[in-house]
Amino acid sequence: MAYGLEFTNDSNVVTVDSEFTRLVVLAKGTYQPTQESGLGSVTSFPRTITSQEPPLVFIRPAGSSGIAGLCLMRVLGSPGAWTGFYVRAYDENTLQPNGAYFACGFAATALASFGMRLWDGNSKLLFDSGTPYARFTRSFQNWTYVKTDATAQGQPRNYYRVNFNFPAGEYMLINTFSMPMLNDDPFSRSLSCWWDFSGGNLYALTVGSNNPFSFFLPAVFAKL
Repeated sequence: MAYGLEFTNDSNVVTVDSEFTRLVVLAKGTYQPTQESGLGSVTSFPRTITSQEPPLVFIRPAGSSGIAGLCLMRVLGSPGAWTGFYVRAYDENTLQPNGAYFACGFAATALASFGMRLWDGNSKLLFDSGTPYARFTRSFQNWTYVKTDATAQGQPRNYYRVNFNFPAGEYMLINTFSMPMLNDDPFSRSLSCWWDFSGGNLYALTVGSNNPFSFFLPAVFAKL
């Protein structure tokens, strides 16, 4: 940066500058079952998120035992007016959708009644002291293939796992685990994740009529 404002932390990492926005927390709260006999959950953001791109939603299922299975997540709304998100339990054998979330974007929102705001040269708001940053903590894609079985509809279902200790305060990016995956035929594979609290594992599950064994999607985590 040739000129402007720049803050660095104790590790000499730039945390605020007048050229680039960081990953900013735009909404946070809890989610809980609201429909589909306790399997589905619709959560409204405290305020509409006005970014053009959908916000990144990080979630942390509540619980210390059992399996929290999550799938079919989608952000609700439209560009410039994102209102909330939907997520569903994997099935009736997994825990109901229940836990905490925060939603992020690479654009600040003017929320603070007092403090500091920072704009770039094009009048885009980069920083507002009422919207804190999220911190990426880790990601991994060293999944181990476990097994294949069949769904009730007869489609192949692959299981992949990684050891996971569920540290306090860490949330997982759920947007990527809602996207259909490529397949070897004209149809896509569905994707879900399981938080296996009792076993200390994180699972990814793929379902498709032709379900390849390769799986490299990273799981991404962050903290407030």
